[in-house]
Amino acid sequence: MCKPFLPTDTVSVIVPTYNRADYLAEALWSVREQTCRVGQLVIVDDGSTDGTEVYVQSLNNQPNLRYLRIPHCGMPGKVRNAGARLATGEYLAFLDSDDLWEPEKLARQVAYFEEHQEIQICHTRETWQRGEKIVSQAGQKHRRSGIIFADALKKCIIGPSTVMMRRELFEELGGFREDLEIAEDYELWLRITARVPVGYIDEPLVVKRGGHADQLSEKYGQIEIFRIKALLVNLEEGSFQGEQRHMVARELVRKCRIYAQGCEKRGKGDEARRYREIALNYRE
Repeated sequence: MCKPFLPTDTVSVIVPTYNRADYLAEALWSVREQTCRVGQLVIVDDGSTDGTEVYVQSLNNQPNLRYLRIPHCGMPGKVRNAGARLATGEYLAFLDSDDLWEPEKLARQVAYFEEHQEIQICHTRETWQRGEKIVSQAGQKHRRSGIIFADALKKCIIGPSTVMMRRELFEELGGFREDLEIAEDYELWLRITARVPVGYIDEPLVVKRGGHADQLSEKYGQIEIFRIKALLVNLEEGSFQGEQRHMVARELVRKCRIYAQGCEKRGKGDEARRYREIALNYRE
């Protein structure tokens, strides 16, 4: 059976990657297996040294494939933004190279946008896989659709690989920050959810694979310090106004106090004092 055709200007799929040739092959297979044809596939290689370039070059006979290799920077936001600049689609869909899409993912989201013309960003449920084990999400209690800014402040509640958004929204907000090694997605979702409602498809259309050593969350063991930085730079730059700014300040204070307590337990007194001082500066 022929796959339903999506015009080449409908969806651009952006896949950032670094030294994940084996994972990348599986991720791209999940793109190939979509029940609708992909308009454009953009692979951005962050200076891989493991044969990724040779592998992607072997795919050059694939229609609508763009491959961009950049000097290694280690900044996921910069890599995704480089792909977005090459995108021609009305919609942008991001797929991390260690994740997988279920076959219906793109078709379901395009249909969702057609049915909800007012929505500018949509995400889906995802299956969390660590090694061969499926991780339960039973304890995940937060709002996923509509006005979700308050929930998005607490932690990152939107997975990058689950997202499809209108390209004009991405461009209006300037894309991902390029100065955050981690939590660049958390930061962008905050700026988005502060402005627009979010659409949600309550189906596990993405497999999020974790636990491998090259993941940045594994590198640092925790990511809360990066969320603190994301909140701090937005407050310093005046990204939020009115009640939203108060909400961001309160969350920053809360996170700083918790982080400072952890520093004290680990005997890092100077670091603890630094974050307590930040909390005092933004206490209302």
